[in-house]
Amino acid sequence: MSVFTEQLIVTPLSDGRTWVILRPFSYDVGNIGSGDTVKVKTGFMTDFASIPRLLWIFLPCWGKYGNAAVIHDWLYWAQKRSRKKADGIMLEGMKVLKVPCWQKYSIYIAVRLFGQMAWKRNQWDRDAGFQRVLISYRLKTGDESNRPSLISRALKHLRNRSPGQDS
Repeated sequence: MSVFTEQLIVTPLSDGRTWVILRPFSYDVGNIGSGDTVKVKTGFMTDFASIPRLLWIFLPCWGKYGNAAVIHDWLYWAQKRSRKKADGIMLEGMKVLKVPCWQKYSIYIAVRLFGQMAWKRNQWDRDAGFQRVLISYRLKTGDESNRPSLISRALKHLRNRSPGQDS
């Protein structure tokens, strides 16, 4: 059985959407001690589950699935594995956390259908020099992530693209 190897410890930023990882956090994929471990860096900024506000009454951005959402955010940022594999690891993590079936499969289906937008946004953010891992995470009241929205990042990406260039 897979396992989250440390307790998740975070602090919020003042934007109300972003949280910063304060201690090392990782997840053993497949089985405990499998050697396949996802390690989230201290200082990583997460929004937990990127669920549209309209749906928060059913699936808030934080729930029993929170630890799996952080691992998923990290995998989407680092992009060292395929998107499909990242989504599968999130599903596996939600099973470990004993997330109710209707929630885990709703979230999994949503990331499979709509996750490509978040995957691209992370690529564009990295290309633009945005860092989701804070070098110094001594946070002060009023600190925000300053991460551009998906729409503003996509529009900027489209404006800067050369004609005939792939996205």
